[in-house]
Amino acid sequence: MSTYRAAQVAAAGGPFEIVERETPKPGPGHVRIAVDACGICHSDAGFVDAVFPGVRFPLVPGHEVAGRIEELGEGTESRGWQVGDRVAVGWFGGSCGYCTACRQGDFVVCENLKVPGWAYDGGYADVVIAPVDALARIPDALAATDAAPLACAGVTTYNGLRRSSARPGDLVAVLGIGGLGHLGVRYAAAMGFETVAIARGSDKADFAKQLGAHHYIDSTADTSVADALRSLGGATVVLATAANSDAITATVDGLSHRGELVVIGADAEPLGVSPVQLLLHGKIVRGHPSGTALDVEDTMAFSTLHGIRPMTEIMPLEQTDEAYRKMLSGAARFRMVLTTG
Repeated sequence: MSTYRAAQVAAAGGPFEIVERETPKPGPGHVRIAVDACGICHSDAGFVDAVFPGVRFPLVPGHEVAGRIEELGEGTESRGWQVGDRVAVGWFGGSCGYCTACRQGDFVVCENLKVPGWAYDGGYADVVIAPVDALARIPDALAATDAAPLACAGVTTYNGLRRSSARPGDLVAVLGIGGLGHLGVRYAAAMGFETVAIARGSDKADFAKQLGAHHYIDSTADTSVADALRSLGGATVVLATAANSDAITATVDGLSHRGELVVIGADAEPLGVSPVQLLLHGKIVRGHPSGTALDVEDTMAFSTLHGIRPMTEIMPLEQTDEAYRKMLSGAARFRMVLTTG
């Protein structure tokens, strides 16, 4: 009997333990992926702590998966996939195909979205069974440890910017330069935006410039974030990657007329935005969810073309609990990535 390792949580909020499981075979329309790397996303805590509805234990999280197809289920060869293909699976882990959003072609907001680590066992393991519509092909030039975070953190920031109202030359601000934001700044600069990085403390200014930011705003300075943005002419778009509703709210008055606040940082607290703030100058606030498998491929291609890579700290699967706790504590400023080798 063939087995594989998985890092699982037995009950809500519990520690990770490495267990041996029988290796599953992929069903129709699915493939088995040999995992090379899996990123640890902060939203994994929502599953580990059973904040998201319908979480089942024992739980194997992980929705930033990069690996190789190990076995094909029935009907997958006709869709162009072969054993050995390098693939990534992100937050978009498959769609139902029949809800209203899917029928409109808006698969990433599928009412029955199959997020790995929620709908099925995720990538904190040696193998993952995933549906073929979740698969994104990894470019040869991209290492698995880089591809994994791009399948969620990367595509969310990249897609949030390219689907915004901003055009090359416009002033675009990225709130937060951590795990999401450091990629957001790099993408914004590469897309030709006049890029502003916003973070706490003057000590991050040099780092923001190294990422490609043209301007840096210290949110703890005497000048408010909104005033600082207005002094630059007002932001066409603010990409809010920081998971802090107060910090997000503080950017709204720094938007230009018809300016757009794109929220990708998750916080349970409500935003303090009044209708008057939006109405007088036609401002827009919208949430932006991840991206489909094709969007992940676009993100990886753009990243390869422009030499953009996530900043990562790599740890072996055996140290999943330590890596996860480090992510939670904030000691890992950027992306924690597990490897199985």
